[in-house]
Amino acid sequence: MPTTETPDILHRILDYSARADPYPLYAELRKTPVALQEDGSYVISTYRELMDLLHNPHLSSDARNLSRPGAEAARSTPSFINLDPPEHDRLRRLAMRNFGPPHTPGLVTGMESDLTAIVSGLIDDFAGKERIDIVDDFAYPFPVTMICHLLGVPREDEPRFHVWVNDIVNSLDYDPKTDPKEKLDNGLQATKNLHQYLGGLLEQRHGRPGDDLLTRLANDDGPDGRMTDDEIVSTANLLLIAGHETTVNLITNGMLTLLRHPQVLQRLRDDPDLIVRLVEELLRYEPPVHIIPWRAAYSDITVADTTIPKGSRILLMLASGSRDPDRFDDPDRFDPDRQDNQHLGFGSGIHVCFGGPLARLETQIALNALVRRLDRPRLVADPPPYRPSPILRGPIHLHIEQS
Repeated sequence: MPTTETPDILHRILDYSARADPYPLYAELRKTPVALQEDGSYVISTYRELMDLLHNPHLSSDARNLSRPGAEAARSTPSFINLDPPEHDRLRRLAMRNFGPPHTPGLVTGMESDLTAIVSGLIDDFAGKERIDIVDDFAYPFPVTMICHLLGVPREDEPRFHVWVNDIVNSLDYDPKTDPKEKLDNGLQATKNLHQYLGGLLEQRHGRPGDDLLTRLANDDGPDGRMTDDEIVSTANLLLIAGHETTVNLITNGMLTLLRHPQVLQRLRDDPDLIVRLVEELLRYEPPVHIIPWRAAYSDITVADTTIPKGSRILLMLASGSRDPDRFDDPDRFDPDRQDNQHLGFGSGIHVCFGGPLARLETQIALNALVRRLDRPRLVADPPPYRPSPILRGPIHLHIEQS
């Protein structure tokens, strides 16, 4: 049976004071792999149990399967990340036909030259600056620019696209206790503007040839039929927001980790091919997503001899699982030579991160360019200030100085 000994640990993890280093608290949490909370939810923190649940067909991603009143999501067209099979599978197949293997196997790798050009341009702008913010000056603008290219957003529209994304991302951390309501209102208005803009862009793509993702989705009539326009816009929003935040945090956490491990930074500078293994280790050691804040039990689920009742809310502590000593040797050591690195940095199972291949490539190119071109970079503050969110965890600024 689960215990109720860990609610205080969870509260401490969620508190901002733990943002810079939640890992000791994760170690405490793992002592109770399945922890019942005071509100009736369950927290899962160990690797084996997390993997079992991520591949369990009785775990639901649809909020309508939560038993608590008011838990249903008020959304007319959810993205497939918030749906279960068979609808999830249909929409994900349609998206992947136009985003990755097997139907478009060269799409992501074919972006390498564009990615490299964007990165080079951003680093060129560092010239003459003694102090740089890796977030604002680099990691934040990089992925949204790339996603604009991917979706086929006209270059002249990119500035307002950037503004909308900024307002939406800022609102994700909205806290009614500390933040002005304007922050939430701006995010809601930006979401509406973005939805209308993408819908208008999509209307122009029907029946027209083109290589961008919106055009391919608008004209794809495969064996699963095609997405509705609302489904296409929801998928584009998912790629934009989830992909943007994941990549910003992964690049920023990666640069912070390298600056804390100067010998590894030098190794990467001398051997750029190290980057593939290094990014995989970053996804384990300092992942961009720490918590899946809820899943629902379709029916009673047994995890580690504990029965979780149907309708219960389940929190999946992915970052804790990737530091589980029962799965990884010396898990608190950053080791780019680590073998058998089946981390949970992008989740697992049917909801494994849709944009993971692109985020990996973006981070590989970004970190290799930064370590090659920055002149003796050093941290201004360690730890840096972090974003409020314990879910999408990463520095809000990462100021560095160079010679």
